[in-house]
Amino acid sequence: MKAYPSFDAYLAAQTPRKQTLIRTLRKFVKRVAPGLQEAVKWGNGCWIKEKKPVSYVYCADDYVQFGFIHGSALKDPKGRLEGNGAYVRHIKVRKPADIDERYFAALLRQALRR
Repeated sequence: MKAYPSFDAYLAAQTPRKQTLIRTLRKFVKRVAPGLQEAVKWGNGCWIKEKKPVSYVYCADDYVQFGFIHGSALKDPKGRLEGNGAYVRHIKVRKPADIDERYFAALLRQALRR
């Protein structure tokens, strides 16, 4: 796992297409949850609350994951959250239009209460 000194360094290391997606998600998170801090955890960009990771971005080959550390506990009426682990869930974002701001905001607000 590659280490990055900051969220900005993580962002800069991604392809231009993925940078666009991450920037869009970054603006979204800042708008919906301005109190979250940016960090790098486990080699990925994360948003943390009081030193606890809440959400993250991970770059796969053909998409960016927008994920939630305790995603398995979130209500997901559209059934878009993916993942098999005990806790973490994510949504695959391939283009900016995949970012359903209303839906993502509902998930992020739930995650903030965990």
